Amino acid sequence: MIDVRDNWRVLLLLGLCVLAALALFGPLGADAGETGLNESEQSFDDPTNLQYGLDLSGGTRIRGKLIGMTTEGVSISAEDQGSVERSIADELGLEGIDVTVRQRGQNSADVEVFNKSVTKSDFVDALSTVGVDITVDDIRDGVTGESRSAAVDTLSERIDKTGLGGSSVTTIGSATGGNFIDVEVPGEDRESVKELIGDAGRVQIIAGYPVESSNGTELRTEQVLTGEDFSSIAPAEPANEQNPAANVPVTLESQAGERYATVMQEGGFTSNGIGRCSFDAATHSGPQEGEWCLYTVVDGEYVYGASMSPDLAESINSGSFLTTPSFILQTGNFEEAQQLEINLRSGALPTELSIESASFISPSQAQQFKPLALLTAITAWITVAFVVYIWYRDVRVAVPMFLTATSEVFLLLGFAASFGMALDLSHIAGLIAVIGTGLDDLIIMADEILQRKERVETGRVFQSRFRKAFWIIAMAAGTTIIAMSPLAVLSLGDLQGFAIITIIGVLIGVGITRPAYGDVLRKLMLDDVKRS
Repeated sequence: MIDVRDNWRVLLLLGLCVLAALALFGPLGADAGETGLNESEQSFDDPTNLQYGLDLSGGTRIRGKLIGMTTEGVSISAEDQGSVERSIADELGLEGIDVTVRQRGQNSADVEVFNKSVTKSDFVDALSTVGVDITVDDIRDGVTGESRSAAVDTLSERIDKTGLGGSSVTTIGSATGGNFIDVEVPGEDRESVKELIGDAGRVQIIAGYPVESSNGTELRTEQVLTGEDFSSIAPAEPANEQNPAANVPVTLESQAGERYATVMQEGGFTSNGIGRCSFDAATHSGPQEGEWCLYTVVDGEYVYGASMSPDLAESINSGSFLTTPSFILQTGNFEEAQQLEINLRSGALPTELSIESASFISPSQAQQFKPLALLTAITAWITVAFVVYIWYRDVRVAVPMFLTATSEVFLLLGFAASFGMALDLSHIAGLIAVIGTGLDDLIIMADEILQRKERVETGRVFQSRFRKAFWIIAMAAGTTIIAMSPLAVLSLGDLQGFAIITIIGVLIGVGITRPAYGDVLRKLMLDDVKRS
């Protein structure tokens, strides 16, 4: 008969092991998604719900920096934010999206410029035109944390739209103080990933049309829409009988629809400009004079120019367009339409991502790590178990010790499976560290309680020795957690994964497995006294 009051820690450990088993092999595990590997490359048939990172599944890792410069804490009021952005952009000859002013307070702001052709001296001169007095030393290379976070969200969504499972996008700090964006995509080659993330994905709809002036007819270009003006994006469509060009059907926000309709009417698109555009991306690199064209511009490149259709012009003139502000964005081919759809759905990067390094791990080679890691773990487990048994010469001490250590690893793997953590070599290193420290703690506990293999005479003696051993273990665990905490918080790449697994393993050990092993020893050792 099990006394729940004396063995509740053991029962808790068993219950958690059951939940870990359900997470590893059953319905509680996170969806592993598609890995991108071919069937021929899946040399290790894994029956678990575990997901694997680049080191254990193969694929591409790309590390890059966002291009830009930043000055922080300058004196700009919240009321002047918009005018300051426009003035700096005009002074530097940039688009409005290349300058951002982020308010930090009523009269304090950070200013970012996203263009690699602008020098720090140019930036200082532009700020001086709006009354901001700074020096070159007040400007640093790089962007703000908000811009990096926005870039991470955009790249993550962009990759998710392609259905590439197991991918990750994180920010990583360097020892020199720089910040990088690290992208890992299992099962894909370098060129495919570079093509997917290398472009900023800034989408603009620019109207080009002729206007009369004192100097005659001139070409006017005006940005009408950006990626933020679209409320819904339909799937890309190939060219067909109704639409001779590949396209992406879109719907505008209400305010953007009103602005679009106004420009189309005032610019003459809905009257003289119907069908008046002969833009060809193969021969033309920009707006054409004497024509009414709606240009689709991606990252500054004019990918398509379309004329106003009679149906769309009629809906704008009649006002029905404002009820349902929908139309199609045309591109040169279906592949461009698909990329345009991804850019519109995920949004644009704040600035261009400069790729610093790109590496590729063969999926077939990475797959070999899994069975080798399992074989290594089993060999180490058997070896250490044999040594511990030789020392104690008592299976009642050695067997529970290794069952407890095994349950600790099992709980960690269940945790990883339930939260969809992609395991890589840094996590495996963390598991090894947890196994090592865990066995050390259990040996300390057994030695302290047994006192050179002496018998425990009473429950009071056992409890005293257990508390002393547990206090030593708890202090060591606290030291480990404090030492690992900076690595877990800071974005330092693989070190972060190692620290997180180690901290979680230590917490599981101190909170669950060590006390459970103490209960097992108490039951076995005191029963031994009674029998004698």
